[in-house]
Amino acid sequence: MGMGGTAPDSATLSWMPVAAMAVVAAADVVAGPGVGFLPLVSLGPAFSGLAGGWRRTALIGSVALVLCVGLGLYDGLFEERRGFTAMVSVAGVTGAGIAAAVMRSRREAELASVRSIAEVAQRVLLRPVPRTAGPLQAAVSYTSAVAEARIGGDLYEMVASPHGIRVIVGDVQGKGLAAVETAAVVLGAFREAAHDEADLVGLGERLERSVARELEGEKFVTAVLAEIGPDGVVVFLNYGHPAPMVVRQDGAVDFPQPPVYALPLGLGAQGIEGPKPYRVDFTPGEQLLLYTDGVSEARDAGGSFYPLGERADLLKEPDAHRALEALREDLVRHAAGPLHDDAAMLLLRYHGHGEGKSVPIT
Repeated sequence: MGMGGTAPDSATLSWMPVAAMAVVAAADVVAGPGVGFLPLVSLGPAFSGLAGGWRRTALIGSVALVLCVGLGLYDGLFEERRGFTAMVSVAGVTGAGIAAAVMRSRREAELASVRSIAEVAQRVLLRPVPRTAGPLQAAVSYTSAVAEARIGGDLYEMVASPHGIRVIVGDVQGKGLAAVETAAVVLGAFREAAHDEADLVGLGERLERSVARELEGEKFVTAVLAEIGPDGVVVFLNYGHPAPMVVRQDGAVDFPQPPVYALPLGLGAQGIEGPKPYRVDFTPGEQLLLYTDGVSEARDAGGSFYPLGERADLLKEPDAHRALEALREDLVRHAAGPLHDDAAMLLLRYHGHGEGKSVPIT
């Protein structure tokens, strides 16, 4: 998240204590003792406790007390109880402001620690994909729907195995820590099985067994697996996930669909056949985008879904990372606010030039 809006807010809060005391002092001098502005001097330490540290709050409180004494003497309020009441008010607010500043500093330190742990968890769970793998150039984008979150229920991974370059992009049902835990199970199983299994169907079956052991009730994971071999063909295995997008060299866009619909991971049962693999030509000069439904189902203010196929021209940028970032920024603009679901995208580019078309497995 950008920090552009926080600096002006902090600067405003830092000046508010001084400005508040100056305004109160000026109003008290002009209006005289009959109006009763003097207790409002406590606004200085009150505002200071919102933004400053406890030392600054104590300093502002001391200045407020001195100002209170000066104005009280000027107004002649110490001849009665009003001057002492104002001083007690300023002292009380200063004490409360110091306590608030101390507690806020502790919470900020705890939050910084949690963010540090989250960043480590992100690197373990969602490791950066390699920029290049064989003839492929890769880029990844992850936007969490939860404010300040680094990770969520979407997952991705890319493994250069002895059987080809294997990729997974998935979406765990639900949100929060339970979704993160499930994503970790799927990614751990994929990273191991991607090296061991000779074909994509065996890899998918390993994932199904791992998810079935870990998930309870009706939880599930939609996912699409892809295997890019040296023959200019990509093989897909789709578990109820949005169809990948293939951008041809001439700019044409395909969304190759599986031959039959398959249940997500975790909902498979004995006797129910799993997904069928299908082949799609993927040759030099072409691009493959795997994504989650946080992309395809992002709505604008009018309720219209994000037109991903119409935005494929944004991927013409020569640098894959900048191209994917341009697509992500366009997605956020379309949503006109925070996304309602996590959105993960993994872009693969095949270096060189060539043409291709879809070829189903028979």
